[in-house]
Amino acid sequence: MEKEDLKVLNKGEEEEMELQGYRFCRWRLVLVGLGVFCTGGLLLLLLYWMPEWCVKSTCTRTTARDAEVVLLRSVDEFRRWFLARVRVMLAPGSNPFHSLETQTTSPCSPSSPSCPFSSPASPPLANGHTTHPSDGSPAQELIRRFAEYQPTQIRYFTFHSTTYYWNDELQNFQDLSGLEDLQISCSALHSEHSAGLTRNQQEYRRLFFGVNEIAVKVPSVFKLLIKEVLNPFYIFQLFSVILWSADEYYYYAVAIVFMSVISTATSVYTIKKQYVMLHDMVAAHSIVRVSVCRANNDIEEILSTDLVPGDVMVIPSNGTIMPCDAVLISGTCIVNESMLTGESVPVTKTNLPNPGPEEMRGEADSAYNTEDHKRHTLFCGTHVIQTRFYTGEMVKAVVVRTGFSTAKGQLVRSILYPKPTDFKLYRDAYLFLLCLVAVAGIGFIYSIVLSIINKVPAKTIIIESLDIITITVPPALPAAMTAGIVYAQRRLKQIGIFCISPQRINICGQINLVCFDKTGTLTEDGLDLWGVQRVENGSFHLSEENAYKENLVKSQFVACMATCHSLTKIEGQLSGDPLDLKMFEATGWILEEATEEETSLHNRIMPTVVRPPKQLLPQEPAMSQEQDMELYELSSVYEIGIVRQFPFSSALQRMTVVARLLGEKRMDAYTKGAPEVVAGLCKRDTVPDNFAEVLEGYTMQGFRVIALAHRRLESKLTWHKVQNVNRDHIETNMDFLGLIIMQNKLKAETPGVLQDLYQANIRTVMVTGDNMLTAISVARDCGMIPPQDMVIIADAHPPHDGQTAKITWRYADKPIKTSRLEEVNISLEDVCHEDEPKAQELYHFAMNGKSFAIISEHFPDMLQKLVLQGTVFARMAPDQKTELIEALQGVDYFVGMCGDGANDCGALKRAHGGISLSELEASVASPFTSRTPNISCVPSLIREGRAALITSFCVFKFMALYSIIQYISVTLLYSILSNLGDFQFLFIDIAIILLIVFTMSLNPAWKELVPRRPPSGLISGSLLFSVLTQILICLGFQTLTFLWVQQQPWYTIWTPLTDVCNLSSHINMSDLNNTQVDDHNIQNFANTSLFYVSSFQYLIVAIVFSKGKPFRQPSYKNWPFVVSVLILYFFLLFIMFHPVKTIDTFLEIVCVPFDWRVKLFLIIIVNAAVSVVVETFILDLILWKLVFSRDKQGSFSITPAAPTPQRGIDLQAYKCLSWLCCPRKMPKARYMHLAQELSVDPDWPPKPTTTTEAKPRPENGSTYQFMINS
Repeated sequence: MEKEDLKVLNKGEEEEMELQGYRFCRWRLVLVGLGVFCTGGLLLLLLYWMPEWCVKSTCTRTTARDAEVVLLRSVDEFRRWFLARVRVMLAPGSNPFHSLETQTTSPCSPSSPSCPFSSPASPPLANGHTTHPSDGSPAQELIRRFAEYQPTQIRYFTFHSTTYYWNDELQNFQDLSGLEDLQISCSALHSEHSAGLTRNQQEYRRLFFGVNEIAVKVPSVFKLLIKEVLNPFYIFQLFSVILWSADEYYYYAVAIVFMSVISTATSVYTIKKQYVMLHDMVAAHSIVRVSVCRANNDIEEILSTDLVPGDVMVIPSNGTIMPCDAVLISGTCIVNESMLTGESVPVTKTNLPNPGPEEMRGEADSAYNTEDHKRHTLFCGTHVIQTRFYTGEMVKAVVVRTGFSTAKGQLVRSILYPKPTDFKLYRDAYLFLLCLVAVAGIGFIYSIVLSIINKVPAKTIIIESLDIITITVPPALPAAMTAGIVYAQRRLKQIGIFCISPQRINICGQINLVCFDKTGTLTEDGLDLWGVQRVENGSFHLSEENAYKENLVKSQFVACMATCHSLTKIEGQLSGDPLDLKMFEATGWILEEATEEETSLHNRIMPTVVRPPKQLLPQEPAMSQEQDMELYELSSVYEIGIVRQFPFSSALQRMTVVARLLGEKRMDAYTKGAPEVVAGLCKRDTVPDNFAEVLEGYTMQGFRVIALAHRRLESKLTWHKVQNVNRDHIETNMDFLGLIIMQNKLKAETPGVLQDLYQANIRTVMVTGDNMLTAISVARDCGMIPPQDMVIIADAHPPHDGQTAKITWRYADKPIKTSRLEEVNISLEDVCHEDEPKAQELYHFAMNGKSFAIISEHFPDMLQKLVLQGTVFARMAPDQKTELIEALQGVDYFVGMCGDGANDCGALKRAHGGISLSELEASVASPFTSRTPNISCVPSLIREGRAALITSFCVFKFMALYSIIQYISVTLLYSILSNLGDFQFLFIDIAIILLIVFTMSLNPAWKELVPRRPPSGLISGSLLFSVLTQILICLGFQTLTFLWVQQQPWYTIWTPLTDVCNLSSHINMSDLNNTQVDDHNIQNFANTSLFYVSSFQYLIVAIVFSKGKPFRQPSYKNWPFVVSVLILYFFLLFIMFHPVKTIDTFLEIVCVPFDWRVKLFLIIIVNAAVSVVVETFILDLILWKLVFSRDKQGSFSITPAAPTPQRGIDLQAYKCLSWLCCPRKMPKARYMHLAQELSVDPDWPPKPTTTTEAKPRPENGSTYQFMINS
């Protein structure tokens, strides 16, 4: 049926959603209004929490085309619901890329393919829609200006800062990103879009693309407060406070209100502060004045907010912060892209190639897209440092994307609308609360039935039956759960780690994999030159510390170091790739560039010149009188001009320059790059025989090795020919010059921290924007990849010329011991083999961002296997870092991320625990920011996370027991129409519970990381066993007390005249006259006995649940807790054995015989002993070790060792006990399932020089892989 159509929005993208269309239904709206009125607004709250119910209860289904409201549902594992209002805009045309001036009077029929965004012409307020914008808006002005055009209705809705327009051609809503939507070719960009837009075209496009601004609206405090207060827990607290006030239980109500106000205020302040920080970060440089070219060749200055896709902006020569994404069509720019890549290296951006007529039909004229043409694209937020241009030309760029569609906009969107971080603890907490609600429901019905039978007044029935719900589901639970997190946050602050998302602290306790950025995180910024090793006559010289020597100044080796780079001067300072910079500085040479004035006098850019300092040049003989002065100066000058650069290509792994020595006719080619690649381009007799051994020696030590080569070019290669020659003609038949050895210095703390993480069974992964070889070198150097382990590089290639996508596997370098290659061990640790030594992981995968993207798209099943052992991910774009985090989370890892740049923002936000080492952009997105600029903060954060998590379990268990103990007391007392008194409740709730909760959370973290992780959820065998056994023990001893007191010979219905203590021989009549009649039957022997026993039970379970080692310091070191417990024990024993009349009257307890007090004391002692034995000995020493023991990531041995006798006993015990709780079948985590599968797969890991191809399955279009030898 057409009305039931389900559309898919953003198909195949990260934000893929299902869309259903609805229209308002008047009678449903009236019914819902009545329901809201009758329920006092509760129905409105429910509809606020449930968007799906809200839409379905007020609307009827319709087609997406006619929808007034759309209901969206994410297709990820969270399946979240959202709703959005569909609006209607009137515009003079229907397609933003149509030119109004060239259209006919009736541009096109609404249904024609050329008008995809139109809707059928209809009255301005059709179907009850409000048109937007209203009169006086740009749309209305444009319509008036083009009165001959029929206004077109365009339907759209806005969701997560993206506007989706109805597309008649696709019969679906679609977002407009920019010029890329046109699939425009490079030649068309030059021919059709280089002239600029008229002002009318610009205004027309702005109707669709909106203002070019990344607007982060800071919500008002009132709005944030309302959103926070409408949390279900706070609503329940409000209900509890109203109920207690009706029951005249004011004191505790005030305490709960006070705690809630503090909690809400703190939360609102934190959220507001985050919004302000993000707003300030985005607002800086977001609005600038820019010059744009108009269609009539005029240059007009406008605000950057007015830019639209298709505008041609002029890049000023002194640079600017880019306000949009734009593609260069003329000139060259030097750009700092650290905002995107994290590497603060100026990048040269060249103009987009304009294919000639003969190339138009070939590959050269491919469709433009920002990913493939990023070397020609200036991204929003990046800093253009300076521009270069040819004679009389301006540096121009065509605006491609604006606003939230830009690279920076997407980054901000990922911060504003992150995916929720799923954590089992919080899901289990809600399940546990539902169980408590079910228990409360039983008590609710029980109390109503009992009260009706005993003819209790209706008001009392309502209050007491509702009261049992507030007893069972403690309203103080949120505050109690927050206490441990607040204390952990305070301890983190003391060690220089600041937190803006406190709930993440608990999640950090589960982290079992940490991703690290490289530059500035694991290493110092940049590389250092360690030494050089020159080659002469086909053999290596001894290594030398540097090349700054007089005898080498005119050597080809030094000439190659001085010329083969992409350095430039910015404001008189050399700038460029750190590797190039260090290499050039080691020569001591001087670089000179042509000035703008010199450049503008020539038809071509003047060459860059390098020369050595005069003190390095050998002394020339004195000039004879006959010599011409000019000739002498010319002969004494040693300068090399760089004629042409072939930039570094990661695919080719090399760069080449063509240079000419002043006075020489023939030119020279100099190449530097990966040693194996460069050696392959050289004459065999110039490459030393021991080349492989020398190279391996350096790479094993973690050095980055660069090889140099040289070739003397033929005299027929003139300057003009060199400008057009293919690099393949140059890079051949070269002479090998030698090696440069670079060292990327690690931060001093890095190896030690990584070793600590390794010993704690926490995997480490490097994800960087830097070069692959550098990343592998650093990974080896810091111990992330042990020396003997193999590195397998996955090179993926996209589908091409009818061939499917494929992955080529190659081994980066040979490990020291190759005999162990056949052992495959991604091991998982089973319970039975916990004491075995940890087996080594013998291979690691490495890949770059391009391969990662291809594998994600064409080999989704393979990606999961690769991330299982992927250790190095290089050249990763910001969004790819986020995708990697999601891929790791997809196989059930708890992922931490440590980075220092704005390019890490998305990943830091998406990770379970993101920690930024920078206090700039990254700190806005990151839940944690460290003042210490090294990774030593990571183990500290995990330790505190584990401590906070265990504290949360302790507090949750204690609060659950507190509510159940009180529930048992109240239920037993209800059976004799009694209850606990208000001041008894007050004493228990404030003096015992709040004091204990806020002090038991103070245990600091254990001083070191242990290999075991705490449980991730409340619904686990050990925790359920612990809670259920303690509930049964408390129930048993309270029931025993309740029944036993009634069997005592002195037991009777208590009245003020009752005296079983024989404290006085007569009753003071004046006291009796002052005694109020006890309507609620509070004062009786059962109440007093249960009050004493239950009060001690709260303290017993607090001590039993307050766990220490291995995640927290022992409880005896938590002196506030110890002092609190001792004071409460002393006070309770004092009032039990030495009644004080004032206290007894206040707490409404009665005097009982001394022998009964002794019996109560014995009950309490036995209760304590049983609780301690069950929790400490049975649970901790036996069940935890045998049944509930956590799997350890990274050591899940498939092959069992020979069992010891003790192991055999433990195994038998395990089999016997496993039925008690969760029987251990297969490991729950997906990465463990995969590890088990791969451990028996004979084709894994892939062998070197093999290829994996993608083959489509016809039935569902997914892929599978098979191996073929290449």
